[in-house]
Amino acid sequence: MSLSDKLDAIREASSKRIPLDRQAIMHRATADLRASGILERIVKVGQPAPIFAGPAHDGRAISSTELLARGPLVVSFFRGHW
Repeated sequence: MSLSDKLDAIREASSKRIPLDRQAIMHRATADLRASGILERIVKVGQPAPIFAGPAHDGRAISSTELLARGPLVVSFFRGHW
């Protein structure tokens, strides 16, 4: 199954599970984000991500440069709950 197919299945399942009033809030928030111009400022596919640093799970500082020195790096962003 392709990523596109998986995302379509998630959208379909969500449309059945999430109440219409909540869906309206989510769609409005998405439209507001798109209208803000945020899509023009994001890193595009194939572009290198900016260098960043932050706390590791044990509280020590760690940077993307340090992690990349060990091999490929996968970064996952979790937006939170609606």
